Amino acid sequence: MRFPPLTLVLALSLPVCAQALAQTQPAPAPVPEEVVARVDGQPLTIMDVLATAQDVLPAEIRQMPPGLLLQALPPEVRRQLIERTITDRALSNAARQSGLDKDPAIGRHMQRAADQELQQSFLSREVAGKVSEAALRERYDAMRRQGEEEVHARHILVKTEAEAKHVIAELHKGGDFAALARSHSTDPGGKDGGDLGFFKQADMVPEFATAAFALKPGETSREPVKSPFGWHVIRVVARRAAPVPSFEEAMPQLRQQAIEAEVDALVQRVRAAAKVEIIEPAAPAGLLNNASPPPAPPATRR
Repeated sequence: MRFPPLTLVLALSLPVCAQALAQTQPAPAPVPEEVVARVDGQPLTIMDVLATAQDVLPAEIRQMPPGLLLQALPPEVRRQLIERTITDRALSNAARQSGLDKDPAIGRHMQRAADQELQQSFLSREVAGKVSEAALRERYDAMRRQGEEEVHARHILVKTEAEAKHVIAELHKGGDFAALARSHSTDPGGKDGGDLGFFKQADMVPEFATAAFALKPGETSREPVKSPFGWHVIRVVARRAAPVPSFEEAMPQLRQQAIEAEVDALVQRVRAAAKVEIIEPAAPAGLLNNASPPPAPPATRR
């Protein structure tokens, strides 16, 4: 009898089982170190199997407590996970028996992997409790107080500075900006009178954004503005504070920002507390003994 692919069974069955268990049963007790197999005489426990399961779990249940996850595993999935864990253990044992674990290069890779796991676990443990809803709401309130500004502008894009100056001269004579945009602008938005709508400063290339945000509503750039796209004539229509999303809409971004800030602060504290001694490498002896004097500068003609 062949089982269906493990990832397919997990994807189809575990979310349903997990939801049902979470709604109908109290939180399970800690998972006992139950031995489910022996490989080359070494015990393989249910916790080893659950560790293997982390490699194939659907994202929505990856954070389930081990006890609840164990209850959610259908029997056929449990059997397949045990088989996979046995295979992994057998391969690891074979690699050690071949002496690969004593290879210095592989040893360095293994140590590096262990260090990275420790670092990630340490950062997760230390930061997790600090990214609370209250902390996120503080960030949200600060974001609302800052009130990033937006500008509503039109522009006419041409290929040369001379063309842009000609457009500015026509505007000074009373020319209609939208009509000039339709007749002169190479930008696709020219047919709409060069209207760009509202935008934030970071939405545009720096040269354009700096010029646009320096203008007041109703003002037109006095000189052509050069950007990587060509030469612009810019008119600002209006300015406003950017609409602020709801707390729920902003939460993913706020959470990511908070995590990054807490991680950075923790790294800085740990780094500052560490006793560090940087040792400059000595120059090779051959370079010291056989060093030649620097060449003389070339003679100059008078």
